Amino acid sequence: MSGRQPNLHWVLSLFCVLPMVETVSGARGPFTGAHVSPPSSASDVKPTPTMDCRDVCGLNVSDRCDFIRTNPDCRSEGGYINYLEELFCRFPPSLLPLAITLDAFWLLYLFLILGVTAAKFFCPNLSAISTLLKLSHNVAGVTFLAFGNGAPDIFSALVAFSDPRTAGLALGALFGYLGLYVFYVVTVVVCTWIYRWQRRRSLVYSMPATPEMLSDCEAEPVSSNSYDYGEEYRPLLFYQETTAQILVQALNPLDYRKWRNKSASWRALKVFKLPVEFLLLLTVPVVDPDKEDGNWKRPLNCLHLVISPLVLALTLQSGVYGFYEIGGLLPVWAVVVIAGTALAAVTFFATSNSEPPRFHWLFAFLGFLTSALWINAAATEVVNILRSLGVVFRLSNTVLGLTLLAWGNSIGDAFSDFTLARQGYPRMAFSACFGGIILNILVGVGLGCLLQISRSHTEVKLEPDGLLVWVLAGALGLSLVCSLVSVPLQCFQLDKVYGLCLLLFYVSFLVVALLTEFGVIRLKSV
Repeated sequence: MSGRQPNLHWVLSLFCVLPMVETVSGARGPFTGAHVSPPSSASDVKPTPTMDCRDVCGLNVSDRCDFIRTNPDCRSEGGYINYLEELFCRFPPSLLPLAITLDAFWLLYLFLILGVTAAKFFCPNLSAISTLLKLSHNVAGVTFLAFGNGAPDIFSALVAFSDPRTAGLALGALFGYLGLYVFYVVTVVVCTWIYRWQRRRSLVYSMPATPEMLSDCEAEPVSSNSYDYGEEYRPLLFYQETTAQILVQALNPLDYRKWRNKSASWRALKVFKLPVEFLLLLTVPVVDPDKEDGNWKRPLNCLHLVISPLVLALTLQSGVYGFYEIGGLLPVWAVVVIAGTALAAVTFFATSNSEPPRFHWLFAFLGFLTSALWINAAATEVVNILRSLGVVFRLSNTVLGLTLLAWGNSIGDAFSDFTLARQGYPRMAFSACFGGIILNILVGVGLGCLLQISRSHTEVKLEPDGLLVWVLAGALGLSLVCSLVSVPLQCFQLDKVYGLCLLLFYVSFLVVALLTEFGVIRLKSV
């Protein structure tokens, strides 16, 4: 290595200007073409000193599939579908535009999955947890919501820093996601303004003005279960439903009365939502403290005790841990199913349909974890699709990291914060914007570096990337200072102007960073 490698003091000073940047893994970061040595070629593709995956489009059509399969730079460390192999191996070259179009439609459907999961399952369970534990929305935002948003990235950071070859990549990815917290805050502020505006329109009488960000939803609480049939449709005479009827009704995502009254566009969108909603109803429990029974559905909740842990095992790190064999006998997923079945049987025979058990509140935590991992799994697929599109269109690593990958990696957290703000919990979402990033950088990077140092007994060395690193660090520091000064000056009552200023700042930062990457802005050598 050259003599320009940074020492520990440079690394520590770099961490001091990174208190709010989200940690991402090498698996979810840009391709590492310049850092991977080429393996021996098994095909006619001639190896080059740097096997950049973007070079695939410059090869002969007959060599592209072998290049994708043998090049380590084209491998995805997460997700369930290898989109690059699908594009260049499953489809003939003449149908590449069709394959890209199908991936684009699948990308839109993943956005739909993210929205439904966050709105109907993740946020209601988070609200139930904060209510049951009597937490303020600020505390819930910086604890449970921050952990739900950042836990996958923490595990990924530990993996990235455990390998000296990927430690620099992990920190480089940190810089690439500089604009994430700006995007989060803009989302929360804009959605809060929309919520307040809609609430003022719906009121038939005037109410005293309330601060924009000081209080959350003091109005009628939002129901966490969109499939409730309403009190006015319940029978006047007592009617005891059977266990089978309760299960069928609980798994039905369609409200027929609402279906008849909605427009054709709403019905068309609902048709696409139905499979997702059914799958989530089957796998994610939802607790609603506002209901008399807490949304207790005995047969379905007992089924959740089997299916939800199975989903946790098969979605954590894309199922890597789920198929790990314990003692070489049984995989983890089989052990989870056996234990869940036993627990479900005990719960079924120890409870009744009419009255929720005392431990029903624990289902809120189970639903929170399951929905968080569903969001993470969908967001990982989004990132992999965007990465494959970056390879097809030959986008550079920096451009890809600053744009498509940054937006893709933020989509899961953004949907969660967006939904919370729309449902009237701006303080919780606003707290999570900063709490999640603090959790990622302090726990993910800190613990990852400690593990690497303890194993190798050497300091973690990270290579600076020239002027661009200082542009990113300076923009981050300036944005934090601006927020630190402007928020108290506004008496912590944030409006649209604050959100627009952050959005303009992010656009300006992105332009300057890209101009620096392309060499338009550069330092003159002394």
